[in-house]
Amino acid sequence: MRNRESPYEGRSSGNLRTPDRYAPSPGSGYWSSSSSQKSTSSRNPVRIAARSVAGAFIACFTPPETKKFGDYEEFKAPSVVSDASVERKRGSSRGIYATSNDSTRTREPGSVKFTMTEIVKATRNFSPTFKIGQGGFGTVYKGRLEDGTLVAIKRAKKSVYDKHLGVEFQSEIQTLAQIEHLNLVKFYGYLEHEDERIVVVEYVPNGTLREHLDCMHGNILDFTARLDISIDVAHAVTYLHMYTDHPIIHRDIKSSNILLTEKLRAKVADFGFARMAADSASGATHVSTQVKGTAGYLDPEYLRTYQLTEKSDVYSFGVLLVELVTGRRPIEAKRELKERITTRWAIKKFTDGEAIMILDPRLDRSVANNLALEKILELALKCLANQRQNRPTMKRCAEILWSIRKDYRELSASDTLSLSPPIRGVVQSENNNQVYGGVKVSANLNLRLKCRVVQRSK
Repeated sequence: MRNRESPYEGRSSGNLRTPDRYAPSPGSGYWSSSSSQKSTSSRNPVRIAARSVAGAFIACFTPPETKKFGDYEEFKAPSVVSDASVERKRGSSRGIYATSNDSTRTREPGSVKFTMTEIVKATRNFSPTFKIGQGGFGTVYKGRLEDGTLVAIKRAKKSVYDKHLGVEFQSEIQTLAQIEHLNLVKFYGYLEHEDERIVVVEYVPNGTLREHLDCMHGNILDFTARLDISIDVAHAVTYLHMYTDHPIIHRDIKSSNILLTEKLRAKVADFGFARMAADSASGATHVSTQVKGTAGYLDPEYLRTYQLTEKSDVYSFGVLLVELVTGRRPIEAKRELKERITTRWAIKKFTDGEAIMILDPRLDRSVANNLALEKILELALKCLANQRQNRPTMKRCAEILWSIRKDYRELSASDTLSLSPPIRGVVQSENNNQVYGGVKVSANLNLRLKCRVVQRSK
């Protein structure tokens, strides 16, 4: 007799199938239990042939069923108004369990409920050798599903599970179930049973951005990689703010929540603090909610007023930009007082005309790096504005970073580049070109970069 307390008992995980967008017609093999009985009721070959012809004729004019698929209730993923909407619709039909008896499920990203047996098998009973991370919510394990898919399995701490964490868990799975973007971690499913709360997402093999900035993986992220990562994150957050059915505020944009692939492509993770934005159609401008986030990344206006908007993510992104170019954490408690808050220290250096002094010392002091650094800090300064109305949108941030990268690549490709001096050099006019640290830069490129004329520090 099946245990009533476990709705997943008795479900087979051996047959892994991806349901079609529409339910199959009654004549298909998926309906074998009913069709086999009908097929054995009569073996008259003339009658069988007549039925086949009639069935084919009717099928040409009968729309496919869309309501039921065995015990599944079929539904389409939320529509997304974006340039990539066609791409998102591929495989967007996702099945969700209506009962515990049906073993058919999709392994595409979607709202799939896993059994504890599957999770235990995937992680070798939560083996310590499969552990890849630890956080306030719980422990993260690497796992392999029966179809070979590598996943990250996030298991909540049982000892601290309470109503507060339950809300975060529900927020994460509800948010992940409706999003799909190249720079966001894919969602494969979840488990919520008794005292277990587990989220199954895409496994991203190369660690977090913070680990790379700390050189924990042995290699130093060069300036090009950091610029690419900033654009990836900007694209991901822009998608959340603009191209989902309802705008989503991440609320915890930070370097430890950004995972890197082996090719150093960034994927934003951890949606435990995510929240739906205000409904602008109804005239609402913000969501009033308790403050959540990470110290050093928190929007001061949100902290003061409890009013959450998409611009709170923009502020956090500004902190991240400073973190990328300096290599420092937002709060450096062991440094002298004037350098403990990294954004405050960096912006002061920038406004004093000493931007090059804050560049991560492990990066080259090249002309290209220096010019791009100034433009990135200029954008960061806008993102870090005290009042949200003075901050750019994430879409605008992405556009500016694209422009910076375009100019950076052009300047980096020049054969005449040389290391720049330890402080910003004097920019002077010479035959319609600009001389920067002894290197000639074309007037057109200089105009696009809007390189400001400054005097050498005395």
